[in-house]
Amino acid sequence: MATPTSAAPYQSGFGNQFSSEAVEGSLPIGRNSPQKAPRGLYAELLSGTAFTAPRALNLRTWLYRRRPSVLCGAYEPIEQPWLKTGSKGGVAAPPNPLRWNPIAIPQQPLDFVDGLRTVVVNGDADAQTGIAAHLYLANRSMDRKAFVNADGEMLLVPQQGALTLTTELGVLQVAPGEIALLPRGMAFSVAVDGPSRGYVCENYGAHFRLPELGPIGSNGLANARDFLAPTAAVDDRPGAWQLVKKYGGALWSAPADASPFNVVAWHGNLVPFKYDTANFMTIGSISFDHPDPSIFTVLTSPSDTAGTANCDFVIFPPRWMVAEDTFRPPWYHRNLMSEFMGLVHGQYDAKPEGFKPGGMSLHNCMVPHGPDTEAFEKASSAELAPHKLDDTLAFMFESRWRFHPTEFALGCGALDTAYADCWRGLKDNFR
Repeated sequence: MATPTSAAPYQSGFGNQFSSEAVEGSLPIGRNSPQKAPRGLYAELLSGTAFTAPRALNLRTWLYRRRPSVLCGAYEPIEQPWLKTGSKGGVAAPPNPLRWNPIAIPQQPLDFVDGLRTVVVNGDADAQTGIAAHLYLANRSMDRKAFVNADGEMLLVPQQGALTLTTELGVLQVAPGEIALLPRGMAFSVAVDGPSRGYVCENYGAHFRLPELGPIGSNGLANARDFLAPTAAVDDRPGAWQLVKKYGGALWSAPADASPFNVVAWHGNLVPFKYDTANFMTIGSISFDHPDPSIFTVLTSPSDTAGTANCDFVIFPPRWMVAEDTFRPPWYHRNLMSEFMGLVHGQYDAKPEGFKPGGMSLHNCMVPHGPDTEAFEKASSAELAPHKLDDTLAFMFESRWRFHPTEFALGCGALDTAYADCWRGLKDNFR
């Protein structure tokens, strides 16, 4: 699919108020919706929060487009049997640690929407709580097809293959090692460059935001300036389009006789972003003890309980390990929070064998887990010299709500039924 272009592709700063125009003179000055918008455009407001949300939390963007989004045909239901929403889309499973091997990208033609496979779910999209974790397995671009998710915002974590994301506000180029955040209700289309696989967090709850830094201070973790928003890049090609909307957990399709990416100018702070995880400023121990994984939080979706997230997006990137007299991998633990984990590339230090790039694991609330036997024995006897963990990128979608695996997840053939064996070699060494 051909994509629109713009002279300056990105603007930086998470939470900023942005403005952009693909054609000079397309943004009104001083008024959001004048009686006649410039250049014969239509003014349209996309609100991500209630109108009366506090000013600091209010998210909205004004779009100035060639035709408003009301112009489309009637929606009809379409089938996508592997896409699930909320805890009702899961199945009963015992409180065991679960792990999946990488799932191969099928040979049959699949675009991003066709290739979505839900792995775990929790919460309720209508109640605006919880998340779902999906895989996307795609080998073709969306051709004159756009996707709108009315249930939640979408955080994309590519693992194999670069993506070109065309949105109503412009174009994002996103490669493995980078992430993209797409607002609820904003149309987008995905073009791939060969077989592509990655992870998706569909967030029904509060918008992802940067976490508070507390005693870390003003600098550290993910910096707002490193989040890049697109600039306006209008698509004015004639011809028919298909609009696919996720609404109430189901997919619906409608025809449109013009591109949904016909926005010539816009301003606001409800925008899609890309972020390169190589820009994450890791914080760690320079004395002793393994610190909590909270210090690796890139984005957080708060819940109504202070300090307990609807979802935290956490990464484990390359970093130095220097702590003295310390077991450096994660300790054995049982958490209140439930953890869905994936590996983008390299090796995860707590599971040197068995956890492969493109794989996944699930450790629900109070399910014990930690380093496998090999990692434990190596870390217990290693010389504690400064050591660089390099060529690695793992992540977690961590939620206060227990995850339910889907039928697909339990029956796809990639479930590692011998996962728990990785701990069987741990002996009673009491003296």
